[in-house]
Amino acid sequence: MEAQNTNQQPEKRTLLLTGASRGIGHATVKRFASAGWRVIACSRQPFPENCPWEGGQDDHVQVDLADAADTLRAIDEIKSRLPDGKLHALVNNAGISPKGPGGSRLATINTSVEDWNKVFQVNFFAPILLARGLIDELRATKGAVVNVTSIAGVRVHPFAGAAYATSKAALAGLTREMAADFGPFGVRVNAISPGEIDTSILSPGTEKIVEQLPMRRLGTPEEVAKAIYFLCTEASSYVTGTELHINGGQHV
Repeated sequence: MEAQNTNQQPEKRTLLLTGASRGIGHATVKRFASAGWRVIACSRQPFPENCPWEGGQDDHVQVDLADAADTLRAIDEIKSRLPDGKLHALVNNAGISPKGPGGSRLATINTSVEDWNKVFQVNFFAPILLARGLIDELRATKGAVVNVTSIAGVRVHPFAGAAYATSKAALAGLTREMAADFGPFGVRVNAISPGEIDTSILSPGTEKIVEQLPMRRLGTPEEVAKAIYFLCTEASSYVTGTELHINGGQHV
């Protein structure tokens, strides 16, 4: 009788991540890569020479998520990077929040139609276009989708603009709808909702918010990345349609 090979290597998992270049996205790349995952990153910019992940240019897809046609084009390119037709996780982290003069908050009254359209295309439509376009690859692994929303989606925020806030509120609703639609295929869809996280895009005056937080400190990108990782692994195998709040108690 032929002996069974007990030295088989575990399957290498693949993550597709938008908004990977800084902050939460950058920490997410490092968290998944350290666990042995392949990370394919989507960015509007060309491949950066100081790219922190192993696969280099083969794991970088240049795409303008503000352009629906280019997003659809990128889906075909992403599929070509998945020769086995398998995608284990999709994390929709990319998000934009335009500012007014001097970095001022853009409210409902003074946000241009162009900005409304661009924000919703990146923050809301791109996540469903990517997930729907890659549904077969996600079904093949009974994979996971994680949408990154925001505490600004549930309350008026002093710094986040109206278009950003409403797009994140819509993304939370989309997450529930996707969970219902993708669930029968074995694909879980959840959201994480960060609060005040210590990244380069923090607005002046954030320290006043921190003083009111139960935990009295900013969150770290690494703490958010750990939650994303949890939602993409078997540790959360019966969790779907959930929005996980990562904000030090800011929502209470």
